[in-house]
This record gives sequence, structure tokens and C-alpha cells, in this order.
Amino acid sequence: MARSDFTFSHRLRVRWAEVDRQGIVFNGHYLTYFDVGFTEYFRAIGYPYPDALLAHGSDVFAKKAALEYHAPAQYDDELDLLVRVARIGRSSMQFLIEIHRGDTLLISGEIVYVNADPAARKAAPVPAFLREAIGRFERVAPQSGA
Repeated sequence: MARSDFTFSHRLRVRWAEVDRQGIVFNGHYLTYFDVGFTEYFRAIGYPYPDALLAHGSDVFAKKAALEYHAPAQYDDELDLLVRVARIGRSSMQFLIEIHRGDTLLISGEIVYVNADPAARKAAPVPAFLREAIGRFERVAPQSGA
């Protein structure tokens, strides 16, 4: 995927507590970085997570996460988290995420979230306000799907 397909990026610096003895980011932290990117994406589209979604009677639950390692991040690296919504289904959204150090792709992956009624904790259609906000924000329109 081209870096230009991503409208959103967020920078973070690798902290000492996130690395192993060799100074390389411990693999479990990459999902935390994905979560940071997801949270900041929602802030960027005008709906800070979780409060803005909860105020509209929605929440999202992770359904699937996948990572592909290309190169390691190391202590004190400045990383760019790139996030985009690639697909919006009836009740789910597929987020594609890449982690870069400069021009080097370190990690790529996806997280699929299911929109849910927070009280019932059951899948619910992705609300129109969210579809519209994502549609306005994204440079490449998300695919629609079931």
C-alpha cells in the first residue's frame, strides 16, 4: 500500500520500558501502538474515543488483529503510525495500520472492529455519523461491504 493512501499519522517515540535486553521493541507492544493510532485517529475525525462514541450510544470491540513484521523498532526511535479505514461493513470497520521509522516500513497490519450497542454488548450497524466523518476524512474512500 502506498504511504500516500493514508490521511492520518501520529508520531510516538519508543520508550525504554517497551524494549527487550537488545534494545528492540518487544513484539507485544506493537498492538499497543496500533491502539494508540486507532485512538488518535478517532480524535482526528472529531470523535475522541471512547467518550464521543458512547455519547452517541455506540462502542467498538476488536474482532481481529493481524501484524506483519518487516523490521524492528528500537529504543528512542521516532515512529510514525499510519492509520486508515479500508472497509466499512454493516457493523464492522477494517483499519489498516503501518508503523514507519522514516522511510522504512517496520510493521503492517489490520484491526477489525465491530460496532456495538454498549449496553447490550451486541453488534449494531455502524452509525451514519461515523460513516460520514470517516468518508469526509479519508483520502481514499473506504470500501463498502457486508
